[in-house]
Amino acid sequence: MMNARKPPRPLLSLHLAVMLFGLSGVIGRIVHVSPLTLAGGRVLCSSAVLFFLLRLRRQSLKALSRTDTLLTLLAGLLLTLHWTSFFESVQTASVAIGTITYSTFPLFLLILEPLLYHEKLSLRNALLSLGLLCGVLITVPEFSFSNRTTLGILWGMLSSVTYALLTLVNRRLSRSYSGTWVSFREQGTAAVLLLPLLLLRRESVAPANVLGIAAIGFLCTALGFSLFVSAQKHVSAQTAGIVAGMETVYGILFAGLFIGEYPSLREVLGGLLILSMAFLASRQSSSSAA
Repeated sequence: MMNARKPPRPLLSLHLAVMLFGLSGVIGRIVHVSPLTLAGGRVLCSSAVLFFLLRLRRQSLKALSRTDTLLTLLAGLLLTLHWTSFFESVQTASVAIGTITYSTFPLFLLILEPLLYHEKLSLRNALLSLGLLCGVLITVPEFSFSNRTTLGILWGMLSSVTYALLTLVNRRLSRSYSGTWVSFREQGTAAVLLLPLLLLRRESVAPANVLGIAAIGFLCTALGFSLFVSAQKHVSAQTAGIVAGMETVYGILFAGLFIGEYPSLREVLGGLLILSMAFLASRQSSSSAA
């Protein structure tokens, strides 16, 4: 009898990392603090861990050029908007809405990259974008700002657009610096931007909520990022992109398992269309980058 082959360790690390990413939305849903406090706590925790890793590896925090300094500031601002709007989407609507709408970012990449680099938008990308729009329209229950699901979708789309822009900035910075270095710089910048706002708000946070914020920062972000980056060294970009697309699935599964929150039929149908378009977009991005 032949022994069943065990899945390779890098693939397991990828899935574990994406599970942790998906879990962050569930924790953000049940922790009773504002999205701003969640985002601020997340970057404070994760940037502290990343700083420790850089010092452990004896990587120098060398001075940046003027252009890279501006790009780093932009990345920090985009990261602040991304995580704040993501948690706003999750808390306003549901984990399903927050993760489904966030997963549209590969399609925004296909649109934004040609615009920023003065390239022609292909017919295939235009059709993928149309499919994305149809998926979002299916998910929207009614076009009213009084509907919490609709508001959650709008917040989620903002989270998606800002993440797509952040990805483009990171591609520019990653040409000269390591992934850990870039992440520390942008998360540290986000922490500096958010800290004054947190001090001004003086939001009361219960000990249980502090643990939730710490879990998002240390477990879901710092550990998840480390596992994902380490695994990427041993798998193709396409494999990493496909596994990363599972974040929505894991998030919805965890929401059902831990808090009894399940997506509606409308959300399932719209989500399937959005995820299909995002999957095709990820494959194209990986192929062009190869």
